[in-house]
Amino acid sequence: MPSNKHRNRGSKINDDTMMPPNKQNTPSQEYEDDEIEEMQDTDFKKFMIRTFRSFQKQILELQKSLMDKIENLSRENEILRKSQNETQKLVEQESVIVKRNQNEMKSSIDQMTNTLESLKNRMGEAEERISDLEDRAQENIQSNQRKEEEIRNLKNIVGNLQDTIKKTNIRVLGVPEGMEREKGLEGLFSEILAENFPGLEKDRDILVQEAHRTPNKHDQKRSSPRHVVIKLTTVKHKEKILKCAREKRQITLRGSPIRLTADFSSETLQARREWRDIAQVLREKNCQPRILYPAKLSFVNEGEIKTFHSKQKLKDFVATRPALQKILKDVLHSETQKHGHQYERRESKKTYQ
Repeated sequence: MPSNKHRNRGSKINDDTMMPPNKQNTPSQEYEDDEIEEMQDTDFKKFMIRTFRSFQKQILELQKSLMDKIENLSRENEILRKSQNETQKLVEQESVIVKRNQNEMKSSIDQMTNTLESLKNRMGEAEERISDLEDRAQENIQSNQRKEEEIRNLKNIVGNLQDTIKKTNIRVLGVPEGMEREKGLEGLFSEILAENFPGLEKDRDILVQEAHRTPNKHDQKRSSPRHVVIKLTTVKHKEKILKCAREKRQITLRGSPIRLTADFSSETLQARREWRDIAQVLREKNCQPRILYPAKLSFVNEGEIKTFHSKQKLKDFVATRPALQKILKDVLHSETQKHGHQYERRESKKTYQ
């Protein structure tokens, strides 16, 4: 019986030793107390040795398992520590970068603020300068306008003085150079009166106060002869001679055609020339136009004689007369365009200067 028991226990022990440590039974689980008591000393020693070895093996395995876990935990801890250090370094670097960026941004903002403030100050100064320049420009414009007005007034005064001085003058055009050598200019004028106005030549009241050619010096390159200016003693005699010349229309000297006109200043002549196109259109419509002294336009409209000192007055009047407006529409429009081009040329010349 004991041998069977030992055999059974041996097979049981062998089965238990093949089990993993966590599944092996302790000796107290393998043997009952009564079985332990029945063991002999030798068996007991073997049992104790086997039990000790089993415990030792389990302890070693547990120790190894614990050491592996500790090593794994150490490695993980080292990894975590390194990761933490790296993270901390990155955080510190990022903090430095962020701080530097903040400082740079602050510096940039300060610079921008200073720049904006400087620009604001400059804009304020520029606005003040522009305002001053505009004021000066306006003052210059007003000053130029006053000067132009003064110049116009002075020109009008000079022109009026010249017209007053020349009020008794008659200008003779077309008298050949040198013809006055025999009789003089006064003698030639008497010859003109005798040839064209026999009745006036006998009028002893018509006296020549002065006679000369203009300009004073003869230009050899000039194809047409210089004009002859005859100064009479009274305006009445001048108007009488010019009236006869208008009625006769064809005036001659020794058979050659000449012209008799009033003598005006250059400004008055220009003003009279500006009426010519309008007078020509009115003449074609049988409105009996005349250019009166010094530069006034007179014509008949609806049975009444109308006189105008300026084109603006004429335009205002024409605007109220549809029939007359139809007659003068084209010529007034061309005059407006011509004056517009002249104004543009004057302005461009001022700008260039």
